Amino acid sequence: MVTIKEIAKAVGVSSATVSRVLNYDPALSISAAKRQAIIETAEALNYATPRNRNRSTALPGAFVNHAAPVSALPRLAIVHFLEPSDELGDPYYIGVRLGIENRCREFKTEIVKVFHSDALPDPALLQSVAGVIVIGKHSKNEIDWLGSHCRHLVFADFDPRSSRIDSVFSDVGLATETALNDLHAMGYKRIAFIGSYEHLDGQTQPFGERRCRAYIDWQKERGGFDPELLALGQNCNFGQNLRLETGYMLAQTILGLSQRPDVILAANDNMAIGAYRAIQEAGLRIPDDIAIVSFNDIPVAQFLNPALSTIKIHGEHIGETAVDLLIERLNGRDYAKTVTIATEMIWRDSCRKPDFSAPA
Repeated sequence: MVTIKEIAKAVGVSSATVSRVLNYDPALSISAAKRQAIIETAEALNYATPRNRNRSTALPGAFVNHAAPVSALPRLAIVHFLEPSDELGDPYYIGVRLGIENRCREFKTEIVKVFHSDALPDPALLQSVAGVIVIGKHSKNEIDWLGSHCRHLVFADFDPRSSRIDSVFSDVGLATETALNDLHAMGYKRIAFIGSYEHLDGQTQPFGERRCRAYIDWQKERGGFDPELLALGQNCNFGQNLRLETGYMLAQTILGLSQRPDVILAANDNMAIGAYRAIQEAGLRIPDDIAIVSFNDIPVAQFLNPALSTIKIHGEHIGETAVDLLIERLNGRDYAKTVTIATEMIWRDSCRKPDFSAPA
């Protein structure tokens, strides 16, 4: 586990500054560049720790069907569904991008980064690269446009549901169901969910987001779905409503119920941090009065008080695998491939922990 002291030393700031940045302290006055350095360093150090393993200079796992496989990855582009400021607000996506960048660094590959804007990328830019890795949600029109301007296209952390396009992501619906089963087995009965509406292809689906849908389905299967325990942010373009501020407001709504839930399941760690603040302002204790669990396992999760139980989505491995899929395409694979990266539950102190010694 990386420490705040290690992050502070790497960036050249105090441990207190690192702590305040990672906890999104609104009173902290710090430059945008320094904030970015702290967040990216925290994610990079967390990422590097489990990766201390030998890497071959060959193309690991690459599909080869001709005599001269690609030995170095040509220039590629990353198209991101977030703007740079939005990415800083959700360090999980920094992990995805770092996975791509570090994998490409092994092959001395030049990367062109295109962050979200109101306009589509310059077609000449896409046509000048060997392939494009697309991070996050994109509309059907955007996917079709990208496909028409780039031969090799891979989606990272999004399933475009295409029989022609490669993609790599984690099954957050299954992860939600697993977490709910564990929480129920530990005695939590009133389980609330805070998350977001799904907004894609110009349409808003109130209950379409995969974690939200899985939560509703799980509750209905047990005949106990209570709409009061579901609170969703509605301004969901490009992920803004999965932020701390939205989590804070939604948690306040949940805490205002006449009968509080036993536990809150938050759609990501940022929302959980906001929920922490709402819970603490209400004079309640985590996990004694109300427990909380979330998704992503961004670096700050381990530094919260109490440390946050969260479902780790391996963003860095999603990024690495996206590069590997692109390599396979360049080496001749002519069919689409979908890869699912397993999630991992990280139990900490924000809720009870399962008794792994108990018989099944």
